[in-house]
Amino acid sequence: MRRVQVLVLSGLFASVFIGVELSDSVQTFVQYAKHRGDQAAAPGLSGLELSASAVLAGMKRLTEDRRDRLRQAIALEAEKRRIPPINAQVDRVWKAIPGYNGLEVDVEQSLALSEQLPDMEKPRIVMKEVPPAIGLDQLGAQPIYKGNPNKPMVSLMINVAWGNEYLDSMLDVLAKEKVRATFFFDGTWLKNNIAEAKKIKDKGHELSNHAYSHKNMSELSRSQATAEITKTQQLLEKELGVQNTLFAPPSGDFDQQTVQIAHELKLKTILWTLDTVDWQRPDPQTIVRKISSRVEPGSLILMHPTSSSSRALQQMIQVIKSKGLHLGTVSELISPKRVPEVESTQQ
Repeated sequence: MRRVQVLVLSGLFASVFIGVELSDSVQTFVQYAKHRGDQAAAPGLSGLELSASAVLAGMKRLTEDRRDRLRQAIALEAEKRRIPPINAQVDRVWKAIPGYNGLEVDVEQSLALSEQLPDMEKPRIVMKEVPPAIGLDQLGAQPIYKGNPNKPMVSLMINVAWGNEYLDSMLDVLAKEKVRATFFFDGTWLKNNIAEAKKIKDKGHELSNHAYSHKNMSELSRSQATAEITKTQQLLEKELGVQNTLFAPPSGDFDQQTVQIAHELKLKTILWTLDTVDWQRPDPQTIVRKISSRVEPGSLILMHPTSSSSRALQQMIQVIKSKGLHLGTVSELISPKRVPEVESTQQ
């Protein structure tokens, strides 16, 4: 039986030796096995048992040496590739600025993957996102005018209280360009246009709260302002099954009480970075030029279903894309996730 074991182990030794013939650890293995073989006369162990032990010990040593070399190589890459996360902060002008995830090497995942590769190949590096220590939720009741300037993403926020005749053409453009926008619904409009809202939802867009009757929020009592928000919130949930987290005050009119009420209702108050001013019926090219000259990473672009915006929309999107910027929903824009998102991605 021992002879069979030794034959099997000798075969394993030969396979390992051939497989690692070019490895830096071969010399270590040979010297180690020779040293153990020289101890064959040691009391209590037969030559066969000691040979088998030497082979197994040598193979283990080879594995440990290779793992150490891989870990060192991966650690060097980790130092080069680390990008620290950016905390959310309150800016004096722009108020709440979202945080942005950092990026670092997942050492253990990289090591596990690299150990499966042939010995002469370079380590395979796996990256992971690292969240900031401070996020939006820790900033309290603050309005948001833009995303993090390090995140190459822009969002279209479309406030809807009228303009049904332009919605279909805008939805067609968004579908053609594979862009998801965020539609903020006035509650009165939503109550009378549930089917239209469902169509927008079915096309994959984000649906959010634009109060109920387009009043100036800063002029309302606390109870009135709360009712304006909650009535639309209830419609979104009951009629559309939407668990909304955003609120855009009508006409951009608000005060700190408005922001505080929204915060208590677990809603983030969203304003805008760039305004198309499309309700004034500008020439579509005026809108396109404005976006082209002023859009930047993190921009929130305000628009409505109007003739001007519906005709400018495709060129707007193409201009934004030409600048290397992604387009996403408002929730995607203000999240700390990286663009493109990284989650144990092989690099």
